[in-house]
Order: sequence, then C-alpha cells, then structure tokens
Amino acid sequence: MLSIIIVNYKNPALLRLCLKSLERTLSSELKYEILVMDISSEIETQNIVLEEFPSIKLVSFKENIGYSKGVNEGIKQSAGDYVLVLNPDIVPLKNSIETLLNYMKKNQDVGLAGPQLLNFDGTPQQSCFGFYNAITIGYRRVGYLPFNKRVLKKFLLKDKDLSDVQQVDWLMGSALMVKREAINRVGFMDEKFFLYFSDVDWAKRFWENGYKVVYCPLAKIYHYHRRISKKNSWLIDAFVNRQSQQHIKDGFKYLFKWGFLKSSENHSTNECA
Repeated sequence: MLSIIIVNYKNPALLRLCLKSLERTLSSELKYEILVMDISSEIETQNIVLEEFPSIKLVSFKENIGYSKGVNEGIKQSAGDYVLVLNPDIVPLKNSIETLLNYMKKNQDVGLAGPQLLNFDGTPQQSCFGFYNAITIGYRRVGYLPFNKRVLKKFLLKDKDLSDVQQVDWLMGSALMVKREAINRVGFMDEKFFLYFSDVDWAKRFWENGYKVVYCPLAKIYHYHRRISKKNSWLIDAFVNRQSQQHIKDGFKYLFKWGFLKSSENHSTNECA
C-alpha cells in the first residue's frame, strides 16, 4: 500500500486543489491512503477535509510544529510500505504517482525518489541538487555573479541532462517517495530542522546508509512554487523576512551537523536502471 502524506500550513485553497487532483488522477486499482497533517490548524481547512474528503485522515495540530515533525507524525500514523510526502501546492499528472511507485518497486536499492516538478505552463522546475556547504549557501542567497557561476552551476547540476532518470545528491521536499524499509534503517527526518534543510539532511543520511537517491522525470507533477524565503535583497531578507530568517537558522544547523566547508562526494550520475 502507498501512504500519501500532505503537510499543510494555512493553505486551504491549494490543499483542496491538491486533494481533488489526487482523487482525479490516482488509479482505482492502486491501494492507498491519504493523511493530511494540518499545522496551526484552522476551521476552514478542517471543514474542507472533513466535509469534502471524508475518506481522508485529518490530523490537526494547534501549534506550528514545523515541517519535519509534521512529516514524521504522518509517517508514524501511516501504514503503507511506500510513503509519498507532498506539499499542498502539488497537482499530479495522471499516472505520475504510479510511475514513481513502480520505479521504486523495480529498483530496490533506491530508498528515496522524486518526480520532475513542473510550472503550470509545463516548463520544468529545478528540484534536484548537489550537496551544500557554507560557500554554496552564501552564493545561493546572492544569486549569479561572475565569481560564483562555476560553483552554482555544479550545485544546480547544469552539466546534467535533467530529462534523464539519474542519481542525485538530494531532492526538493515538495514531493518525495520513500520506502518504509528504508525509513526503518535511516530514521525519520531530523526535527532540529524546523522548515528547511530537512530534505537535504535526509537524502545525505540515505546515501550514508547505502540507499540511492534518484530523480525520476518519468513521473511529472505540477508544483505551485514560490520562493518565499527570498523576496528582497539578501541583507534586507535577513532582517525582515521570517522565512529567510528560518532558512538561515536551519542552514547553520545543517552546517554544524555536516561541516561548514565539506561538501559530500557528488552522487549525480545518469547510470540508473
């Protein structure tokens, strides 16, 4: 069985769209369950799930427990051999989830996989990356400049053909599929990361425990992506943007855990089954 876990934070309209798209695109032959982890739960979201989607399990949290803990709570309350973690701003294409699931079933050495994320105009989004170090994090916040292009191109896998299935260092947490067996070995997301970097840290731990992390563009999913952690210049953001402040905090936690300058070996390769 597949367990689909959606971590929602005050996004009732997008959550409704996501749930409707799942109903519309999932095969009737697929055995699955859907769980909504509703953080800082509001009555509007509760009514949408309970009245419009009665078969879906709603777990409400009064406080903002953070993304990582929301994912972990969902995993603990789910029963599937495979778990798909989604943001509420996801709209899957028909057969996309089944395609990703079948890929993982056929490749038992893959512990974590993600689809190709698309803008609603059909153009691809960047959803797989090289590992961070302090220099990469700093360069990402200031954007492309003459002195940092080489580092950022490597981080963004610009030398790879992202239309191919391939191993990557880590995948954006907006849509992640993982095997229960692998979770039992690797562990849950690290709850020290409140909102950001938990996907990076998780992928790193999968690699260290002998599992591959794979980007699978055979499965395609629409993603309403807004980079809310970076709206203004990096200096202004650091003082006025709460998401940016959280990104910086979680970034430092990641660097303290894994090393400020060390960047893990590059796992990116097109050699996938």
